[in-house]
Amino acid sequence: MNETTRDEIPALPGVDPRASRRVTVRDHAGIERTWHLLDSAPLLAERGVEPEGTLLCVHGNPTYSFLYRSLVRDDIPWRVIAVDQLEMGWSERTGTTRLLQDRITDLSLLTDALGLRGPVVSVGHDWGGIVSVGWALDNRHDVVGMVLTNTGIHQELGESLPRALELATSPGFLPVSTSLTDAFLRTTLALSDPPLTPEVRAAYLAPYRTRARRAGIEAFVADIPADAHHPSRATLERLASGIRELTVPTLFAWGPRDITFSDRYLRDLIERVPHADVHRFEGASHLVWEDADVAGLVATWLATTFGSGRDAEAEAAHTTGADDERPRLGAPIWELAADPRHAHEAAVVEMGGRGRDGREVTWGMLAGRVDDIAAGLLAHGLRPGERAVILVPPGADLTAILYACLRVGIVAVVADAGLGADGLTRAVVGSHADAVIGIPKALMGARALGWPGRRISVETLPTVDRTLLGVDTSITRLAAEGRQMRELGAPLAAAWPQADDDAAVLFTSGSTGPAKGAVYTHRQLAAMFAAVGATLGLDPSRGLVAGFAPFALLGPALGAPSVVPDMDVTRPGELTATALAGAVAALGAPAVFTAPAALRNLLATAGALDADDRAALARVPSYFSAGAPIPAPLLRELRTLLPAAHALTPYGMTECLAVTAIDLEGIDAAGTGSGVCVGTPVPGVEVAIAPMDAQGTATDDVTTAPGRTGEILVRAPHVRDRYLMLWGTTHRSRRFPTWYATGDVGHLDDAGRLWVEGRAAHVLATARGLVTPVQVESAAESVPTVRRAGAAAVGPRGTQQIVVVVELEDGYRPGRTGTPRPAAPALQEAVRRAVREADGAEVVSVFTTRCLPTDIRHNSKIDRSALSAWAETTLQGKRAGRP
Repeated sequence: MNETTRDEIPALPGVDPRASRRVTVRDHAGIERTWHLLDSAPLLAERGVEPEGTLLCVHGNPTYSFLYRSLVRDDIPWRVIAVDQLEMGWSERTGTTRLLQDRITDLSLLTDALGLRGPVVSVGHDWGGIVSVGWALDNRHDVVGMVLTNTGIHQELGESLPRALELATSPGFLPVSTSLTDAFLRTTLALSDPPLTPEVRAAYLAPYRTRARRAGIEAFVADIPADAHHPSRATLERLASGIRELTVPTLFAWGPRDITFSDRYLRDLIERVPHADVHRFEGASHLVWEDADVAGLVATWLATTFGSGRDAEAEAAHTTGADDERPRLGAPIWELAADPRHAHEAAVVEMGGRGRDGREVTWGMLAGRVDDIAAGLLAHGLRPGERAVILVPPGADLTAILYACLRVGIVAVVADAGLGADGLTRAVVGSHADAVIGIPKALMGARALGWPGRRISVETLPTVDRTLLGVDTSITRLAAEGRQMRELGAPLAAAWPQADDDAAVLFTSGSTGPAKGAVYTHRQLAAMFAAVGATLGLDPSRGLVAGFAPFALLGPALGAPSVVPDMDVTRPGELTATALAGAVAALGAPAVFTAPAALRNLLATAGALDADDRAALARVPSYFSAGAPIPAPLLRELRTLLPAAHALTPYGMTECLAVTAIDLEGIDAAGTGSGVCVGTPVPGVEVAIAPMDAQGTATDDVTTAPGRTGEILVRAPHVRDRYLMLWGTTHRSRRFPTWYATGDVGHLDDAGRLWVEGRAAHVLATARGLVTPVQVESAAESVPTVRRAGAAAVGPRGTQQIVVVVELEDGYRPGRTGTPRPAAPALQEAVRRAVREADGAEVVSVFTTRCLPTDIRHNSKIDRSALSAWAETTLQGKRAGRP
C-alpha cells in the first residue's frame, strides 16, 4: 500500500486537511488503484482520544466523502473513514466499468489494506448504502452496527423506478445529464432545503469539473439494476435477502422529501430490519446529511447504543408488566350492551345540520357494529400490528371503526383534519400506513397524493367512484361480511392484544413544528382513558359533549354517551352557543369539553340563544377546556352562559393527557404570578422541574423545589411510549431517566401547584437574564385595550431582544392572520411599561395585528416561532408579509 500526495485537492469547507489522504491498493482485478479518503485518526490522536471503533462511510452518486465531514466532531470518539469510491470524488479515474459487486470487493480490499478491524459501524447513503450493506455482509465478523440514510436495498421486478431515475437511465438522456454536462450533479445539489451555501456547492462540484471526471457518475447510474437481465441484479437480490441476517444495532435516518429514495424504500428497509431505530427528518430531502443534523443524531445514537448512554436509555424505557395482561380498551361498550338496563340507551348521538341527518346509536348497536367491523377487517387481510389511518369525522362510524381496530390489535392512526392538508399529508405518509379508512374526500386526497396502504371507504361507493379512488372495499361491506360470519356461528374469536402491543398513534397539534405521532401501547392508552375520565368525572350516567373532536372517542372507553355539536370539526374555535345548546339538549345534562378558542366564540354568539337553549346550557354540571390555559376573567364571564357548571381547565398534551387540573376557585386561590397556574397533578402523576441555565437550556438537575424555573418533567403510567419514527426526538424526551421532558417551561409554587410559562424553545435569553414568553404576554395583556399578546425574540441567544405583537379588542378579526403594523406610540409605551414593571424586561418594539398566528388544531396556541421569524426579518428592514 502506497500513499501519494494530495496537493491538487482544494481546501474544503468544514474539512481539516490533515484528515485527507490517498492510498494505493489493488482492486478486484488485481490492478493498483489510488483512493482518496477522509480519515480522522490523526485528529483523534492529536486530542489523545483512543477510538471506540470505526465509522466506515460510503457515499452514493454523485457525491463523495465530503458528504460525511460533519461526523468528524468532538462528541463522536470514533475513527471516521469516509471513502471516495473509485471513479468518484478525488479517487482515481480508471476508465473501468465497475458493477455493484466490483465496488463491494474493491472496498473490502481497501479496508483489508488499511488493517481495519472491528468494532465497525458501516454508514451509507444513496447507492453507497447498498455498497455498505454488501461490505457489512462480507465482513460481518467486524461489524457491530449499521447506519443507512436515503437508500434502497430492493427493487421489485416490474416495479417502476422513481421518475427521476427513469429519466436519468434512459439511453438518450443518460450521457447528456451525467457526463456530457453536470446537470445530474447540479440537480441533486439543488434538492437541498435549505439551499447549500455557495462554498459547499462549489466543494461538491470541484471533483467533477470535466467530462472525463464525470464518467463515474454516468457509470454509477447505468449500474442501477432495474430489470432481471441487468448484470448487477443478482448482487442486489443477494443483499436484499442478506440484510435480514444483520441483527446488529441499526439506525435509519431519512429525508422524506427525497424524489428518488422515497418512504417506500424506508418501508421496505423497516420490514427487512424491524429492530432498526428510525428517525425521519420532516422537511429534509435526498441530501439529508446537508438538510438536517444527521451527525448529531448519529453521535447520540452511538453513545446510547455503544457508550455510557446505554444504562440511562434502558432506565428511561417504559416498564412492561405481565405478559398475560390484556387491558380491554372499550370494554364498557360490551358491558353496557350486555346489560338490559343500558343496551338500548344512547352511546353516540350525531347532530343534524350542515347537510347531515341526525342519528342515535345505542350501546347494543355499537357493540354489534364493532364486532362486525373487527371480523371484517381480519377477513380482509389486515393483521394485528398493522397500521390503519382513520380519516372519518367524529360520530358513530369513527367510534365503531376505532374500537374495532383496538379490539383486534390493528394500530389506529388518528390524525384529525384540524392539522390542515399539508400536516395531514405528512402525518399519513409518515405513519407508513397499511390501510387508509376514510370518507370520499379523504380518499380523494389519498389517491391524488399517493398515500400508502390499501384504501377502504366508509360507505359502499358506486363502481366508478371505487375505481377512480382505488378503493378495495368499504366498512359497510366488511361489517356485513363480519355479521354474516357471526350469524353462521363463527364469532369473533380474536384474542385481546397484549398490554405492551402498540394501540394507537395520536398526532400532536403541530403547534411547535411538524406534527409528531405519539405511539401509545394498550397499557398506556388504557391508563390515559382512566386518568382523563377520573379528572373529568365521566361515567355512564354523565354524558359528554365533545366540542373538540378527538375527545368524542373518549366517552365510549368510559361508558359515557357522547355527542359532537353541529360544527366544522376542523375549526373548533367556531363552535357557536346555539350549536352547543343543541348538543347539550340531546343528552340532558352532560359535561362539556371544548377547545380554548371556542370559549370566546360561545360568548360572542350568545345573542342568538333562545329560552330553551339557555335552559339547556343551565343544566350543564361541568365543562372542561384543554390545549391552552384559560384566563380567570374569561371563566367568570362564562358563568353567564353556564351558571351551574364547575369550570375545570386541565393541563396536558397529546403525549400525556391529564397532567394537572385546576378550577376557577383554584385559580383565584393561586392569585397572580409568573405564568399561568394550571393546578396540582392529577392522581398517578408526578411533576418535576429541570432548571435552566443562562442560555435557556435545561440542566441535568431534577427538582421539585418551589420557585425554580425550567423544563417541566412528567412521570405517569399514561405517558406515551415513543414518537413514531423519531428516534432522536424520543431519546431527547427521555434524557431524564424515568421522566418525560415535555418541552414546556414553568415552575412549582409552595403549594405544589404548577405554573406554565410557555414553551422551553421560546424562552427569551436576554442580556438581563431569562424571560419566559408567558411572563411578557401576561404583562402586555394587562393593558386595557389589548385582547391577546404574543412574545417574539430577535437576535442571538444571550442578547435576544423582545418584540411584542398584540391583538386589540377593537381591531380583532378571527381567521387568517394579517401583517403586523407598528403600534401607536401611546400603546407602545403602555406595553413597554407593563412588561418592565412586571418582569424588569425591556421591549424593543410593539406591533398590532388583526389575528395572531395560532396552531390550526386548537386555534389557541400562539405560534411564537412564526412571530419570531417575522420579527427577525422585519427588524432587518426586509419585507416579511404575514407571520
